[in-house]
Amino acid sequence: MALLNFARKKDVDTVSAHLEAFLQGYSIEVMPRTAEKIEDFRDLLPKGTRIYVAHIEGTPIDDMVATAKRIKDEGYAVMPHFPARIIKDEATLADWIARYQGEADVKQALLLAGGVEKPHGDYHCSMQLLETGLFDKAGFTNLHVAGHPEVNKDIDPDGSTKNVTAALSWKQEFSKRTDAKMALATQFCFESGPVIKWADNLVAQGIDIPVHIGIAGPAKLQTMIKFAIACGVGPSLRVLQKRAKDVTKLLLPFEPNSILSELADHKAAHPDFNIAKVHFFPLGGIKTNATWAMTHGGSSAVPASHS
Repeated sequence: MALLNFARKKDVDTVSAHLEAFLQGYSIEVMPRTAEKIEDFRDLLPKGTRIYVAHIEGTPIDDMVATAKRIKDEGYAVMPHFPARIIKDEATLADWIARYQGEADVKQALLLAGGVEKPHGDYHCSMQLLETGLFDKAGFTNLHVAGHPEVNKDIDPDGSTKNVTAALSWKQEFSKRTDAKMALATQFCFESGPVIKWADNLVAQGIDIPVHIGIAGPAKLQTMIKFAIACGVGPSLRVLQKRAKDVTKLLLPFEPNSILSELADHKAAHPDFNIAKVHFFPLGGIKTNATWAMTHGGSSAVPASHS
């Protein structure tokens, strides 16, 4: 089967050792509707892969919990989104936590504001969710929060990084009083230079929360540009726009080879570099993303069913 060509020797021989190491323990994001298209994640993803389940406005909590349970039953670590702006109140938050834990044994969560302009209830940011203490009380082992390597106009409408920086400082202080392991899961980026500069600046600011860098999986260029604009990805959008000017490349998939290879080489040269993991947004599909990882990730991407 073409999907499983990762095992062929000629593929393994071309794998970069730096990239293979950098992709170790990568995570990936799904939604209930995209997860439904996958017959068995064990045929695509390495054993123990962390799978984030994105909670889009309008998705019933029943669908979210059912998806989490299915992924957990297949042997994966599940990390559902908790978008503050669509959670009505503390009772709702407590109910979600209880259901995820009771039905899917969830111990990990990504807390974020959520892409909703007007809050549905009491919360508008992830810090308010953390302040409830409900995640610590429930014994969550991992709490991830959003990171923004590029300017986020939703958080800083004036184009600065003032509010983002203040929020990071708050989260850094919170990381000292929670038993959970924290990480910054970022927007997807397309250019390594600004990411390296941003990550180094975090350290200079005293932020030692590990970074899980967001990477867009292979997809059509038009799809990439659409998502980049919708998600507010700014400066590195020029990488896509430059490629779009070459009509010979318009129909070819855009792959993350360059940014990941450059970040992997930087990590190999600077072992203390604070980007700890790669988090994939499978914009071109989960199978397409997994296949790319198998081709370029060597031992770090062998599916559970073939390990």
